[in-house]
Amino acid sequence: MVRVTVYENEEGQYAKFRMEGHAGFAAYGSDIVCAAVSVLLINTVNCIKEFTDDACEYSQQRERDIVLFEVTSCPISGDAELLLKSLVFGLWSIAGEYGKKYIQVEIHRKQEV
Repeated sequence: MVRVTVYENEEGQYAKFRMEGHAGFAAYGSDIVCAAVSVLLINTVNCIKEFTDDACEYSQQRERDIVLFEVTSCPISGDAELLLKSLVFGLWSIAGEYGKKYIQVEIHRKQEV
């Protein structure tokens, strides 16, 4: 299963995500759920880097199938915020289509003090 966790910053904006695992929908290299998630994540990262002035950090642990991405600008620009909202919408759409057996999307919201 692919697990994507999205984290909010202090302003309540999506600011960070962690993706791990493989969907297991089909054989490696033919898994359309993994491919769809990968395209959304890679496109989001590339678009934020290319089309915004937001500072960000990206890392990948291939041996553990983990991708980490964080927009470190605070507040996050409207463009980056929209791209991250679009990512979450796309992930929820995939989960709705293929089910929680293959993809889990979790949002960690900042709690008000």
